Amino acid sequence: MNKRQFYINGAWVDPAVQNDHPVINPSNEEICAIICLGSTADADAAVAAAQSAFPTWAATPPSERKAVVERILEQFVRRRQEMAEAMSVEMGAPMRLAYGAQAGALEWHLRNFLTAFDEIQWLKPHVGGEGNTMIAQEPIGVVGLITPWNWPMNQVTLKVIPAMLAGCTCVLKPSEEAPLSSMLFAEFVHDAGTPPGVFNLVNGDGAGVGTRLSSHPDVEMISFTGSTRAGRAISKAAADTLKRVTLELGGKGANLVFADADTAAVERGVRHMMQNSGQSCNAPSRMLVERPYYDCAVEIAAGVANSIKVAPASEEGDHIGPVVNKRQWERIQGYIQKGVEEGARLVAGGLGLPEGLNRGFYVRPTVFADVKPGMTIEREEIFGPVLTMMPFDTEEEAVRVANDTPYGLSNYVQTGDVDRRRRLALQLKAGMVEMNGAPLAAGTFFGGVKASGRAREGGVWGIEEFLESKAISGWNE
Repeated sequence: MNKRQFYINGAWVDPAVQNDHPVINPSNEEICAIICLGSTADADAAVAAAQSAFPTWAATPPSERKAVVERILEQFVRRRQEMAEAMSVEMGAPMRLAYGAQAGALEWHLRNFLTAFDEIQWLKPHVGGEGNTMIAQEPIGVVGLITPWNWPMNQVTLKVIPAMLAGCTCVLKPSEEAPLSSMLFAEFVHDAGTPPGVFNLVNGDGAGVGTRLSSHPDVEMISFTGSTRAGRAISKAAADTLKRVTLELGGKGANLVFADADTAAVERGVRHMMQNSGQSCNAPSRMLVERPYYDCAVEIAAGVANSIKVAPASEEGDHIGPVVNKRQWERIQGYIQKGVEEGARLVAGGLGLPEGLNRGFYVRPTVFADVKPGMTIEREEIFGPVLTMMPFDTEEEAVRVANDTPYGLSNYVQTGDVDRRRRLALQLKAGMVEMNGAPLAAGTFFGGVKASGRAREGGVWGIEEFLESKAISGWNE
């Protein structure tokens, strides 16, 4: 597919300079599309369009902005299959996952934002004040949105939709590894009748378009999801212009499994870890098991991992697909080798391609037991289907090991003891804690602490990230 154009000011336009970039299908290592990587000139054109559209869009009544977003949802419902196919081809999600959780994330978050939008108070009295001071909430301005390849529509929706609802105009730079779904999303936005300049899309890499958006004087805010390394670079690039920066970064989630956990706890943790081929920042990648249950848990985990099928994304069925590219595959292989060298016990998976696959970036679902705190595979985010397991003796030890990480995105607790569950939930240093497999409620934010970034994406929190508060005195005089 020829996808060389960008969406700027309500139209598909040619890049200022043609700089072709192949999009590789990770299932077969073949080129599935050609895009262009944008330049500073393309980023500047998109920002200029967004800046020109901002005054009118910010002044548009909230009900009309909401109606535009509702029409974007209508476009998705009509073309969901296309969206699933785009993500399956570009980043390797099997079709069942692509149509379900991957594409479904767009509808889930969008509907939650529409519900949350009705709770926003654009002008409200100052609580506890003298009654003569009002607080106004106003859109921050032009925003740059930089999204990753691993959950493309999840992250695009968590940024574009609240920005638009808040009254901001935006420039989206999707990952050059998985741009096709975002370009289809741009068609949804266009066909929904979104005014020109409100939403713009420029493909590019981090060093080019990403850096330009981060440092652009007319961009008031950058919202980024990706690696912690890239988050640091974006923060530095944004510093001179003092723009707001919100970051949703990596993770090394701890899953604390106590001996009194339900019988499905270990299997649930392994399958969660392996979902999306382990390419999720909130994956429960470190399983800490209470010692009386440890040997049994290791046996269960190995059996579950060995039962997980690996196959091309185009195949029907319940399996995992490839990781996104050769660089990522080689990085994961390096971590597996490091785990063996540092003395962890390999109980499932391991190096090389799964049996029967000789083309594509496939990784064997891998489990290491007897991992010790401080090992490379225990400390660093692998971003592949690799689970580490280690025993603990006391609750205090489990908390100490779980918190001894630069990251703090999502942790997990499995125990039948209600008091212990609640106690641990407050002691674990993370933006999210999920207990006994219960999902977070609709409209809950997604975000972490420490090196996981401090964004709060989703629901009311997600919309308010794109708003600025203004205090106004003398309102009633």
